Amino acid sequence: MVLQLTPIDRAKYAAARRAVDLVEDGMKLGLGTGSTAAWMVRALAERVREESLRLTCVPTSARTAELARDLGLRVVPLDEAGWLDLTIDGADEFDADLTLIKGGGGALLMEKIVATASDRMVVITDASKEVKTLGAFPLPVEVVPFGWQASRMLIEELLNAMDVMGTQASLRMNGTRPFVTDEGNHILDLSLGRIGNPRQLSLALNQVPGVVENGMFIDICDAVVIGYGDGRVETRDIAKGTVEHERILFEETDNIFRDI
Repeated sequence: MVLQLTPIDRAKYAAARRAVDLVEDGMKLGLGTGSTAAWMVRALAERVREESLRLTCVPTSARTAELARDLGLRVVPLDEAGWLDLTIDGADEFDADLTLIKGGGGALLMEKIVATASDRMVVITDASKEVKTLGAFPLPVEVVPFGWQASRMLIEELLNAMDVMGTQASLRMNGTRPFVTDEGNHILDLSLGRIGNPRQLSLALNQVPGVVENGMFIDICDAVVIGYGDGRVETRDIAKGTVEHERILFEETDNIFRDI
């Protein structure tokens, strides 16, 4: 079945398979949200079944929690788990400094809390997510529902003073209704085109009344695992200053697919 996947899905699968090799028995793990993270959760569950690993997992969204439980993983809230050993998650964009844009799946707040409560954060992705300058992907900003239009106007006003190309903020919709996060908030997607100074913008956005958090992850990610459609995997560890290349063999008998 793996050979029937699209090249992008094979790349995500390869990255996920490599990332779960970092997991050790007894670890407390943060589980990301999104299509690439879903592959990781399945690959992790396969290792748990085959090796009887004892893991404690903290999901970053309700849908990740449901998938993890369905696959037999032990899921607990972050407050019960305490400090985590490792978080594995995806990203919508990343640059050479491993600064990320996340939140395309709407879980940026829990993702950032879980990632920063971990010794290490490893991002799994395909090569298309790497950019020289962040901003092509709309930057998600989570806002409380009360007064969200006022928050949007304040955000658009401050963007005029930032090193960005665009200043439009759009309310994310779910059909005909505003999208609602697991925490009951809304998301404004900022069409910026280019973010010249991510750190400055992040600090400014989080000062706007009504803003809960933004989707830029700065100085949080420690390593990125980049998958390719032919099974190649590149692991860049910014803390260690290393780059490793491996290859994941695609096998039609992989147990990861029996749950799909």
